[in-house]
Amino acid sequence: QVQLVVFGGGLVQGGGSLRLSCAASRTILGINAMTWYRQAPGKQRELFAGITASGTTNYADSVKGRFTISKDNAKKTGYLQMNNLKPEDTAVYYCNADLRVFAFRKAENSWGQGTQVTVSS
Repeated sequence: QVQLVVFGGGLVQGGGSLRLSCAASRTILGINAMTWYRQAPGKQRELFAGITASGTTNYADSVKGRFTISKDNAKKTGYLQMNNLKPEDTAVYYCNADLRVFAFRKAENSWGQGTQVTVSS
């Protein structure tokens, strides 16, 4: 099964920005829908952003206006641009996507390994 690899986490001051990338571990035909989740210590994993195969985006109220989800079909990579970060955004961030791996076959669902984002006050 194709894995997703997440890049771009780290430590940032409140008000700062980070961009996460989510790419397949090997060559694929393309990405259909992609979603981003995060899990803060002691809390359940939260779905907060998604993009459909056609590019329609949706956001949780907690990130709306600050985060932008996108995908580059040529690079087979998804992105999460996070601006005006707040300490409450501190969490491990995961991507999930439906990947077109083989022609004429159903897309495969895959998770990224998670990356830590820490926002200091």
